[in-house]
Amino acid sequence: MPVGLFSDDNWWILERSLDAAALRQRVIANNIANVDTPQFKASTVEFESELRRALANDAPRGVFPFQRRIPFPATPSAPDVAPRVVPRTDTIARNDGNNVDIDYEMTALAENDLYYQSIARVLNDNFSRLRTAIEGRS
Repeated sequence: MPVGLFSDDNWWILERSLDAAALRQRVIANNIANVDTPQFKASTVEFESELRRALANDAPRGVFPFQRRIPFPATPSAPDVAPRVVPRTDTIARNDGNNVDIDYEMTALAENDLYYQSIARVLNDNFSRLRTAIEGRS
């Protein structure tokens, strides 16, 4: 984990969120490109639910002196969470075996664009605050 100015949890969460949005953009574009390909199975990107679970796992807990801490590797720690591509199984395949729903994909594309823009805006605001602190102006 990085040490120093950018070691705060917010920085790596924002970084991983941008990575997830970029990967999701590529996956959605691939799904759209293969809308007419027989036997093609659409994919999606899982990230936010894994991040939420990892952040809940990393929440500080009270530890009594007589308790032993035993690491349990079933859930990753928050900095280890990365976006992953998984096949989508919640849609019905057409007669040719393809399960891409173009309306769903276009909606997901617009939603992902807004998500990416909001994360980029938050990062930009963080850098602006840093610049203001460094330059010493208000």
